[in-house]
Amino acid sequence: MLSRLGALLQEAVGAREPSIDLLQAFVEHWKGITHYYIESTDESTPAKKTDIPWRLKQMLDILVYEEQQQAAAGEAGPCLEYLLQHKILETLCTLGKAEYPPGMRQQVFQFFSKVLAQVQHPLLHYLSVHRPVQKLLRLGGTASGSVTEKEEVQFTTVLCSKIQQDPELLAYILEGKKIVGRKKACGEPTALPKDTTSHGDKDCSHDGAPARPQLDGESCGAQALNSHMPAETEELDGGTTESNLITSLLGLCQSKKSRVALKAQENLLLLVSMASPAAATYLVQSSACCPAIVRHLCQLYRSMPVFLDPADIATLEGISWRLPSAPSDEASFPGKEALAAFLGWFDYCDHLITEAHTVVADALAKAVAENFFVETLQPQLLHVSEQSILTSTALLTAMLRQLRSPALLREAVAFLLGTDRQPEAPGDNPHTLYAHLIGHCDHLSDEISITTLRLFEELLQKPHEGIIHSLVLRNLEGRPYVAWGSPEPESYEDTLDLEEDPYFTDSFLDSGFQTPAKPRLAPATSYDGKTAVTEIVNSFLCLVPEEAKTSAFLEETGYDTYVHDAYGLFQECSSRVASWGWPLTPTPLDPHEPERPFFEGHFLRVLFDRMSRILDQVIGDLMQRIQRVPQFPGKLLLVRKQLTGQAPGEQLDHQTLLQGVVVLEEFCKELAAIAFVKFPPHDPRQNVSPAPEGQV
Repeated sequence: MLSRLGALLQEAVGAREPSIDLLQAFVEHWKGITHYYIESTDESTPAKKTDIPWRLKQMLDILVYEEQQQAAAGEAGPCLEYLLQHKILETLCTLGKAEYPPGMRQQVFQFFSKVLAQVQHPLLHYLSVHRPVQKLLRLGGTASGSVTEKEEVQFTTVLCSKIQQDPELLAYILEGKKIVGRKKACGEPTALPKDTTSHGDKDCSHDGAPARPQLDGESCGAQALNSHMPAETEELDGGTTESNLITSLLGLCQSKKSRVALKAQENLLLLVSMASPAAATYLVQSSACCPAIVRHLCQLYRSMPVFLDPADIATLEGISWRLPSAPSDEASFPGKEALAAFLGWFDYCDHLITEAHTVVADALAKAVAENFFVETLQPQLLHVSEQSILTSTALLTAMLRQLRSPALLREAVAFLLGTDRQPEAPGDNPHTLYAHLIGHCDHLSDEISITTLRLFEELLQKPHEGIIHSLVLRNLEGRPYVAWGSPEPESYEDTLDLEEDPYFTDSFLDSGFQTPAKPRLAPATSYDGKTAVTEIVNSFLCLVPEEAKTSAFLEETGYDTYVHDAYGLFQECSSRVASWGWPLTPTPLDPHEPERPFFEGHFLRVLFDRMSRILDQVIGDLMQRIQRVPQFPGKLLLVRKQLTGQAPGEQLDHQTLLQGVVVLEEFCKELAAIAFVKFPPHDPRQNVSPAPEGQV
């Protein structure tokens, strides 16, 4: 029994001796670093060629080994206590700032990163750790494009990892200097909140680490260190320059090194996504986070050429913030890389808003709207220069195509269309930008008109009820388009009298164009006095006279060839609007409601105006012009075969006219298909027989 007790005592003594040896070794390595500044006379020797990196690694290994040997989890060992009490990290941070010896800053960043990553004991709550961490962040934040960017992003990655494990740390890291200042002013202990230290004896030092007797030689080299340290011109608690983890990450996000920038962007996205309400409020109210993000967006926009071809912009539509460089297989054009950088950062802003805490998301979306949409982009959209209008409109279309976040979409809709939800009137003054965009839809420049129409096309595909309401529905509420007291025709065919049309002259009919015996119309029926869907379909099919149609001569099917695509488009639209609570049936007319003049709205008016001119220029003039085209029927059939790839593309006289006739016929068939699929299969109004199997 005595022998067993002796063995236990010997084991206990053996367990204590390594801790003393570890501490002594730890102190010796630290003294070795301080002695370098006493003994060294060559200030040009790089740090990596001295013994400083080796000694720092030994100190790290000792800290990790000591923690592994601790019997009680969560307790700080003697070496860690020494590190905290004697502010070794703060001293190293100052040496890194002095950049002596050359490359010391990289060594400091690496040591901080490894200590925080490998030591499991909570460290960031200690003031003697928190202060140098903040100083190092400030040091990295002021070294844009420096050689330490790789080490800086590794350091911020470790901090973000620690915050991910304990999200409440984010508020402490962001507000740390204010917390410290408040506690000093109140005379409170200056350990940071939620101090997790396990030792609570009354000999604790001001930073939360227990006081220990000073070891021999501990202060050796202090004078030498002080002589190499730069003068502190700014205290952590009283500085005027805002610099913390967020600003450091924002600086690294703009690095020219793609991997550094990508990692910094991932870290920033991680932080804003897990921010607590307190941290989110601080980010919005007390940091430069949102303004800095938008400022960079504006800088990238201004760095692009004044004019970019819309076709070139379209080649980079699929760009992502994770891969912001332009695809190498695309043709090069001036400003390609600048455009790719801009679209990549806009995509990143959109992802930040999607993933961020609601407080941050709303603030960032408003910042993008105010500082980029209104102050930067709007002047270009309102510019008198056609090049400015064209480029800015095409860029806005590309941005809308990338946009996914609800908060930013809401701001974009308000920017483009305004917030008025009342019905429009012909003589009112709509939202300034909206009025200009509507005017651009019918611009003297066909290129501007087409580019602006594509903008509205993209806008109408976004999942936002306010878009379709502002452009169309607010003018249709109450059904003012219904003519009171006007009887509806029993059949649409009753209103057709093609033989009396002045364009269908005898000379045309005698020109040799043999038409089918009967127009290919869907059977017309009526349903409880309402216009049947077949009559609506036929109204589109009859827009092009039978004498100018060619699909039947090639045994092509009618409008049913477009039904499949139209049905898919209709289903997609139905799914998008399902959550908006639209009524399934028309609102009953109120007989007591006074009749008011119907105005379709500025958007529909400009579309109808353009369509009416198309019909006037293609059909109004068509029947006269084709009579002057020799061998018109044969040439028209040949052009149709050319457009469908069934004949070689040889040049013909009147090529544009002939192509226009074919395209118009197909356009009307597509409109007919869209009208057909809008009615559900069980709707009694849908009386058109289904297309033969294999055709739809």
